[in-house]
Amino acid sequence: MSTQALPTTATVAVIGAGAMGAGIAQVAAQAGHAVQLLDLKPGAAAQAIAGIQKTFTRLAEKGRMTAQAASEAGARVSLAATAAELSGAALVVEAVVEKLDVKQQLFAELEGIVSDDCILATNTSSISITAIGAALRRPQRLLGMHFFNPAPLMALVEVVSGLATEAAVAQAVHDTALDWGKSPVFTKSSPGFIVNRCARPYYAEALRLLSEQAADPATLDAVMREAGGFRMGPFELMDLIGHDVNFAVTRSVFEAHFGDPRFTPSLIQQELVNAGYFGRKSGRGFYDHAAGALAPAPTTEAPATLANGLALWTGEALGQALAKRLTAAGVPFTAHDVRHNDARVLRVGETLVHLTDGRSATQRAADNSHEATVLADLTLDPLTARGIALARADHCSEAAFKAAVAVFQAAGLSVARLDDVPGLAVMRTVAMLANEAADAVSQGVCDAAAADTAMCKGVNYPIGPLAWADAIGLPQVLAVLDHLAKAYGEDRYRASLLLRRRVAARRPFHD
Repeated sequence: MSTQALPTTATVAVIGAGAMGAGIAQVAAQAGHAVQLLDLKPGAAAQAIAGIQKTFTRLAEKGRMTAQAASEAGARVSLAATAAELSGAALVVEAVVEKLDVKQQLFAELEGIVSDDCILATNTSSISITAIGAALRRPQRLLGMHFFNPAPLMALVEVVSGLATEAAVAQAVHDTALDWGKSPVFTKSSPGFIVNRCARPYYAEALRLLSEQAADPATLDAVMREAGGFRMGPFELMDLIGHDVNFAVTRSVFEAHFGDPRFTPSLIQQELVNAGYFGRKSGRGFYDHAAGALAPAPTTEAPATLANGLALWTGEALGQALAKRLTAAGVPFTAHDVRHNDARVLRVGETLVHLTDGRSATQRAADNSHEATVLADLTLDPLTARGIALARADHCSEAAFKAAVAVFQAAGLSVARLDDVPGLAVMRTVAMLANEAADAVSQGVCDAAAADTAMCKGVNYPIGPLAWADAIGLPQVLAVLDHLAKAYGEDRYRASLLLRRRVAARRPFHD
């Protein structure tokens, strides 16, 4: 057991028997605590308890816990009919409606019931902990304990301190969550905390790419999965979350940051919400979710003929991976074991392929005075990636583009053609995710380790954004952001001052 964790003899109370409240109650009971579950809706708590007990039974049937442990865990959850019955709780976790006045009233009532050393926690995902605590007599024992849905399966817990929260209270909740098998991270009360703030670019950049007709949703989703290593593409993920929910969170973060353009909501998503196209729950979003509907296939390039005279620059990770993949496929090439000053990856005939640096291919062709210019997008691991996105300059002929396509296909990669948008898809998204995480660190919202843990454990990113930026190279990430800012002329793409400092100091985020 962690040093400051609540002992299993301590009673945990959960208020709100919806999906989140029931999930939190299940986690606490499985960890060994007696749990009281309260919901003012008649029958809701009893129904939730029955569901929790059935879940424990199913876990025993699957061999994930013994029948005795399942029976004992289920018996530890009891129904509370009124708040007055929670007087003996050591920790109360609130999971009711997301309304400030409701939460303030509830915690004010609890202050007159529980002991002075009882910890009060809210599962809010968006409301200021400081604002909730402002109505309390002892706001120092209030904090956020933000679980992610479904609580029994998702590892992350954001431990959120308001302005008045005592450090010892936050530490106790952190250690308790750790003992419950979770991955807790400290953060301070600020709009979106860590995850809902730092994840915004994943949706925002995809929506902007769609608005610029870079590709269709299915193709962009496939690129983010097959090249970026994300479990779900942004459009399918927004359909799963629900556009009403996702759009509301974006608006909330945007307004809470006083209209910062980095968080500007999308007109495309607003139209979906206006139409009632919320995603899976309404049967339609970016995709048709009606029974029997077929998912659209991503658009990929038809097989192209490989030309002779291929040269690779293996000083770049992509060029190095292509060399290994092409060697395995028996494709001959000339290797230049150097990093070219224009970050080129390969040359075939007159076609030059570069890794994107945030400029469009057309701008890159003009800057390099080379018409047959093609850009390749970032891949999480070019050795194992299943696909990659390419874009050609407006100057580049179709034949020259096809020559590049053939090389990647010969290396076993499916190729998605994107229109010539700055930064392509994976690179600009990862740069923006890292930039937002860097800003959160610079503002004391969390540290770098917490930012990466939160994004991996809370939204299943394949690697933390700051660790990913370190792997790419911070100077390259900064160059992408600066080129995006120049291309768009918007403050949306301004680079974090902390990122600039790290580049100037030649220090990664994780030493």
